Amino acid sequence: MGNRVGVVGAGYVGLTTGACLAHLGHHVTCVDNDRSKVDSYAEGEIGIAEPGLGDLVREGLAEERLGFTTRLAALDKSDVVVLCLPTPMGRDGTADLGSVEAVLRELGSVVPPGCVLVTKSTVPVGTAARLPALLGRDDVPVVSNPEFLREGHTVSDFLAPGRILIGSAPEFRDAATRVAGLYAGLDAPVLHTTAESAELAKYASNAFLAIKLSYVNTLAELCERVGADIGEVTHTMGLDDRIGTAFLTPGPGWGGSCLPKDTSELLGLAEAAGVDLPLVRDAVRVNSRQSAAMVRKIRIAATGTADGSLAGARVGLLGLTFKAGTDDLRNSPALGIAAELAHQRAVLTAHDPAVSRGPDWLTTTADPYRVAEDADVVVVLTEWPQFRDLDWAAIAATTRRPVVVDTRNLLNDRILAGTGIRRIGVGS
Repeated sequence: MGNRVGVVGAGYVGLTTGACLAHLGHHVTCVDNDRSKVDSYAEGEIGIAEPGLGDLVREGLAEERLGFTTRLAALDKSDVVVLCLPTPMGRDGTADLGSVEAVLRELGSVVPPGCVLVTKSTVPVGTAARLPALLGRDDVPVVSNPEFLREGHTVSDFLAPGRILIGSAPEFRDAATRVAGLYAGLDAPVLHTTAESAELAKYASNAFLAIKLSYVNTLAELCERVGADIGEVTHTMGLDDRIGTAFLTPGPGWGGSCLPKDTSELLGLAEAAGVDLPLVRDAVRVNSRQSAAMVRKIRIAATGTADGSLAGARVGLLGLTFKAGTDDLRNSPALGIAAELAHQRAVLTAHDPAVSRGPDWLTTTADPYRVAEDADVVVVLTEWPQFRDLDWAAIAATTRRPVVVDTRNLLNDRILAGTGIRRIGVGS
């Protein structure tokens, strides 16, 4: 018989955690304060673009191992409660734990003695040590179990993880073993650390990925200056198993719900501890200028000069989400570039396979070919693979200027050969 697990927060991480733990045989109750979301999930309608997640939710509902409610009181018989709450970046750049603290104030009077409280949300180092006091209980052990889920791959990442990280204070080691038991049956190494190490490892991992992405974007700029090709350079680098191929693709900058806030939190933590992290700071600085570099490419393509005016220029945008495989627009570099183009009074039409409606200042269409109508430039902003399969000859025929700025290096000469369209990529 599985554990009785409560999951607080039913966003990307919480819903995936609840559905996957139910799939592993546990009895899971997901709590969220959004009534409409809870009602939809209870009907098996998830509205999140995550492959396989809807099927797991419906499986859990059908087998009565998964339920949804708005009531924290429903967790009063839980063996384990997992916090999957948002920890957005606050105005000072550090993580805002307002949602976590609000839930703990209520949860303290709900959970039974011995229930294990698990932080799966990305939280500042030292949070696990603070939670018993915030909870107002000394009979509820706290364990850190950070998530390493990529949007668009959350189910596969949960059920086939590279590692399962569990951190706890020495006095909570038995509770940590109980948390490890939630994942019984998964083929992955289980790492037991202190809570502080587990919390820092999540920030350190994301900051390293941000550094790698900013590094390759800077290399791409260097390639353009010296006549090298970034694809050839990164292919060579990736064959070294000390480096690997992941996160070596240049683009319009990194974004999403994790990397921006996690790098900011890590920098704040380091500053408070008297440690300088120039690599992380420079990665953030490089990323902040990447949008301007892409807008400059678009301006040259649309007007013919680096200082030409974009006022009235028609720009077709392919992609709005921060990466392919998700419908998430949070901190999307694509949307940031679109906003700057709008600020410069360009006339924008956008298509994204996962976005039916964007901001009010942006015209969106379900037809990717409409973005090219009378366009001065077409811009690929998100690496949706289906964009490769578009009829690029038809796109070229309807544009005012047959040119595409490919900020993701998604296209190539073979795809565009004979179409009459000119491609401007990144790093070549």
